[in-house]
Amino acid sequence: MSFLTSRNLRLRLLGPIGLFAFGLIFFKLRMYLELSPRDFLWSMLIGLFCGYIGWELARWVVRFIQKLYPGLPNTRRRLGRLLFVIILLANFNTFLRSGVNQLLNPGLWLYDLYDYFETVGIQVVYVCVYVSIYEGSYLIQQWKQTYQEKEQLMRAEWQARFDSLKSQVNPHFLFNALNALSSLIEESPQLAGRFVDELSKVYRYLLYANDRELTTLETELRFIESYVHLLQTRHGKGIQVHLSVPPEYLHYTLPPLTLQLLVENAVKHNIVRTSQPLTIDISTAFTQPTEVQLWVRNNLQRKTKAVVSNGVGLNNIAAKYRMLTQSDIIIREEADHFTVVLPLLSHLN
Repeated sequence: MSFLTSRNLRLRLLGPIGLFAFGLIFFKLRMYLELSPRDFLWSMLIGLFCGYIGWELARWVVRFIQKLYPGLPNTRRRLGRLLFVIILLANFNTFLRSGVNQLLNPGLWLYDLYDYFETVGIQVVYVCVYVSIYEGSYLIQQWKQTYQEKEQLMRAEWQARFDSLKSQVNPHFLFNALNALSSLIEESPQLAGRFVDELSKVYRYLLYANDRELTTLETELRFIESYVHLLQTRHGKGIQVHLSVPPEYLHYTLPPLTLQLLVENAVKHNIVRTSQPLTIDISTAFTQPTEVQLWVRNNLQRKTKAVVSNGVGLNNIAAKYRMLTQSDIIIREEADHFTVVLPLLSHLN
């Protein structure tokens, strides 16, 4: 990019002026005040001229070293070479200023060893400012780029994991449903036919949900009613599900099939009998001005025989929430109740 079209044009134009004013006030004020107006004007012009040359030279050298040793991994090597460059540029600027002074205004400045070291010290400060500006902005740019790349990779990784989790749900549900259907065919062919009808409705929702990361609570509740009806086809009054969700919360969202997994988890681990019904309550709680929670609570009546679990249920839900919101679900197990608390998300666009 050319000088005129450079984004940092203002910095390159005003930077040397600002540094010259800084050096005049803090380093050479008394000496400049002792000069005649003519000599002061000459010294100011020469100082600005050398300042612009020093700024552009430092800028070019820093950019060159950044091309030789690019990126954050080479920061240490780059800084080591820039420290050496600072000393060289400080001496170059000192000799440049001395040479131009002697050429344009001979006799005004007479340098001895003390003046040389003093001027080099001042130039070291100037060059450190030049280098800090361009190397600092380069480091910030590289850090932002690295952060964005890592964020994109992380999003891609989370998306892959999320898709993997979604792909586990359909085969898992179908496996359990077919086992239930197999039992019903022997017990009651009529109930088995009804079960197949309800299963087709439920599976249509599974196909719909498989392509979505979020669904509305209203849609999920309609599905869970069909799913519970399917369960009641097999268990009768042994399972009861009570829904208590105000209409104003129906537009909130959650990962699809969340309620199905929770209901299935409750059925899997608890006794379900007409004489000992499993009761599941699904309700909402308003905790903060912008936070609504969904509570899924069932009475706890563990099966005496250990249940083999493949870890899809609660682990699947917890993983989905961590991927989508970086928040965790709350699981509470009391003496007679088991509760899962889920944060409801903002409505879909």
